[in-house]
Amino acid sequence: MRTWYRNLDWLVVVVWLALCGVGLIAIYSTTYGSSQEFLLTSVQRNFDRQLLWLCICGLALVVSLLIPVRLLIQLAPVLYGASIVLILAALAIGREVGGAQAWVYIGPFGFQSSELAKVGAIVMVALILAKKPVRGSDALSALSAIGLLLLPAALIMLQNDDGTALVFISLIPLLLFWGSFPMTIVLLMVIPAIAGYMTVLHWPTALGFAVVITGVLYVSTRNMQLAILAGSIAGGTVGFTAFALHRILRPHQVQRILAFANPEADEFRSGVGFHLIQSKTAIGSGGLFGQGFMEGSQTQGRYIPEQSTDFIFSAIGEEWGFVGSLLVLLLFGLLIIRLLRMAARTHHPFGSLVIAGAASVFFVHVCVNIGMVLGLLPVIGIPLPFLSYGGSALLTNSVLLGLSLNMYARRDEFSMYF
Repeated sequence: MRTWYRNLDWLVVVVWLALCGVGLIAIYSTTYGSSQEFLLTSVQRNFDRQLLWLCICGLALVVSLLIPVRLLIQLAPVLYGASIVLILAALAIGREVGGAQAWVYIGPFGFQSSELAKVGAIVMVALILAKKPVRGSDALSALSAIGLLLLPAALIMLQNDDGTALVFISLIPLLLFWGSFPMTIVLLMVIPAIAGYMTVLHWPTALGFAVVITGVLYVSTRNMQLAILAGSIAGGTVGFTAFALHRILRPHQVQRILAFANPEADEFRSGVGFHLIQSKTAIGSGGLFGQGFMEGSQTQGRYIPEQSTDFIFSAIGEEWGFVGSLLVLLLFGLLIIRLLRMAARTHHPFGSLVIAGAASVFFVHVCVNIGMVLGLLPVIGIPLPFLSYGGSALLTNSVLLGLSLNMYARRDEFSMYF
């Protein structure tokens, strides 16, 4: 048996450092360039604070590596319970930042409760799914896992943080898939996302999708009940999405959802549509090799809001060009693929699910954030892992990465704890 620290995947550590370095460079450009005089004083200090947070996160990653597996399993319910308490505390006494009441302050120190809750949720769901008596056959475990993820998602939506709530909901099919539940169950959970997206773009197409998915499932499975269920879910999603857009969601939320499909429309062009237009203009103006460090006209002209946070990729696209953007995407791809490889080689279900959960969080964040910046998805306020400014997000992602490295490094030491 090899000493656990010799099993560390050092390539993942190198990729983490590279992504954090790219983030620091991009944040520096967006806060120390010619646009600095137009920024709020608090925003001007984003680079300094992110550098400090990176040092803290490096320490947190090391601590995460040193936690014994048995202790992490024992602490799983405590971590999940603490996560729910923090979310409730933010709702009760938290401070509103960026429209979301998700921040808890202890003196001058503040953290985003919904970000930290990801750690507790993933560890607890991994514990529940790992306890299944027979892989793929325990419906109670699936329902428990779904409930454990929907509870924080619902509370976070009450905080008006739809982007983070979406991450928790997205984890449901991804973790069930990795937990070896039937593909049909996973597919039924993915259908609403596809149907809802199509409804926003063109509702007749969404109805067509409901008909097609019904036919495809019947032909492939010869199970009429399953096909009808899938079609009903798709059709119901179309109706609910249309109803929500007109009756449930707030006007600013509706604008964010609809604007990405046609940002140049008169009702969107001066608001959120303007942000999307400027973001796509910045990325397009970068060309092949970019305009150069701190030379981006859109970035330095402060045409794009939240550019050191949610729209950090637009600065990279403008100043580093297609080549630089591609390199960043390759780093993310390498990180996620490497984590999935680690999860596959960790045969104990608990460790494998923790690693897969971390990979799923990174995957969802990258897809949604870059899709948002490119105008392919609605602007819902979700950071780019390790690149966007934000101490809570950087800390959470670093801890998840540290726990993943820990599970993989100790894969030879696992014994059946339950």
